[in-house]
Amino acid sequence: MTQDQTVAAAVVAALKEMGVRYVFGVPSGGWVDYMEAMRKADGIEFILTTHEGGAGMMADVCGRLTGKPGACFGTFGPGATNLATGVGEALLDRSPVIALTDEMPEPMRGRTTQMGIDHQALFRPLTKKTTRLRADSVKSILFDAGRVALEGRPGSVHVGLPVGLSAEKASNENVAFTPPPGPKPVDAALLKQAATLFSQAKKPLIAVGLGAVHASVQDQVRKLAETHKIPVVLTPMAKGMLSEDHPCYAGVVFHALSDMVGQTHQDADLVVAIGYDPVEFNYESWLSKKAKLINFDVEPIDIDRTYEVAVDAVGDIKTSLQALLALPAVANDWDLNALASRRAAMFEKLAPSKTGFGPKGALAVLRDMLPQDGIMTCDVGAHTHLIGQLWRTPAPGLQIMTNGWSTMGFGIPAAVAAKLVHPEKQVCAVVGDGGFLMTAGEIATAVRCNLHIVIVVLTDNDLALIRIKQEKKSNPIYGTPVRDKGTIGGDNIFGAPVRRAQDAAEFRDALQWAFAADGPVIVEAIVDSREYDAVVLKKDKS
Repeated sequence: MTQDQTVAAAVVAALKEMGVRYVFGVPSGGWVDYMEAMRKADGIEFILTTHEGGAGMMADVCGRLTGKPGACFGTFGPGATNLATGVGEALLDRSPVIALTDEMPEPMRGRTTQMGIDHQALFRPLTKKTTRLRADSVKSILFDAGRVALEGRPGSVHVGLPVGLSAEKASNENVAFTPPPGPKPVDAALLKQAATLFSQAKKPLIAVGLGAVHASVQDQVRKLAETHKIPVVLTPMAKGMLSEDHPCYAGVVFHALSDMVGQTHQDADLVVAIGYDPVEFNYESWLSKKAKLINFDVEPIDIDRTYEVAVDAVGDIKTSLQALLALPAVANDWDLNALASRRAAMFEKLAPSKTGFGPKGALAVLRDMLPQDGIMTCDVGAHTHLIGQLWRTPAPGLQIMTNGWSTMGFGIPAAVAAKLVHPEKQVCAVVGDGGFLMTAGEIATAVRCNLHIVIVVLTDNDLALIRIKQEKKSNPIYGTPVRDKGTIGGDNIFGAPVRRAQDAAEFRDALQWAFAADGPVIVEAIVDSREYDAVVLKKDKS
């Protein structure tokens, strides 16, 4: 840090040193000095969003795709509460984010004043840590925020910026950012116990979660499954950790037709959980009580203790897996031919309908049109459950969803961030018409930034998941129609042209146009939501 640097300039320098490329938000008067510091700096940019919630979601996706802290900003009161949706998302979707907000100067804290609330109290349950900036330790505070955001299970950290502090002189600190060290290896005795249990099991099964994605153990998971010829189930946010066509692939828990996935995991007598994070789906909702459990994760297991946790190996996942990978192939009682039949039957049920045009047909066409290395983000709704099971995902990070926080409106902001991080890739978002309405304003952000993203809107005028639950209770449909009839409206929304499709052929033509276009475009597929009824909200175990 140079002598006589302002706090605003020191903040921008610290963010750059941590690898922050974009700061998303809606500015305030107190943020002006920080924007000017970013304008003067190279390699960091302020991105104006239409809503602070979208800014937080964009920061989340930047964090999860780069492995470096994402960053976002909101002002007092409503700016902070709007931002909170994205900040909570980063916490429960395990993405490293530094959330910045204006804060009252010290004399006004606790006073009655316009827009004045306690931001420290607001963000405490939504972050791993919340703190406040000081002029004498700008870098120290921000570097600590970055380390906390990245360590263990990643998440959000909030730093309050007292108004007026930005123009003050920052102290000269002789500190540098160092990422947190990785988790320590697990005690050898625990790993030996895990290896013994694994060797003795007749039907061991692997359950892969989001923590395995963070640990980059895709190759180890595949090798373990192939060596011992055992099934693998995934959580939705671990999609891409094993190919859907792999002989050991057994499906995704919690999402569409999860009852068929349960036909496999309910037979297991031992489950090796690799980076399994119950924030997506609690163990109790799918794990059989007859199965012993080995947990390889960076955090202690969270489970009802009526289940048998044989080994809770907390530490470095990659080195823990070596204890099992070192074992010779052990015979077991699994029938991989039977597994293949179950897998084929499941995907057959997820195949497009031969009559009419529904979400399964739309997703099949989109998967065919999107390049294998393209990124698809999806919003929250019935289509998320469908995507979680049927979308072929070649590698982690190519299908992006929110399944820990699960906020509607995620899909469009996520696509904006994904395109900023990976401008060389084709990026599309799949959103329902309900979720579309929540963050449609971020289309204007994409237009302003000239980002070529394809937004696919599955229009069925129905909040299908809730409507299905109403009907399961024999309740009348009430409060779930998005509109009586019609479409999202208009041939151009915020500068993004719109094309509509009523069937698979029209949809394919529209996508061909969309992927060849410049800037953001919208393709609206008019689909029948009744196609969801037979495949979603199935029980993972009886």
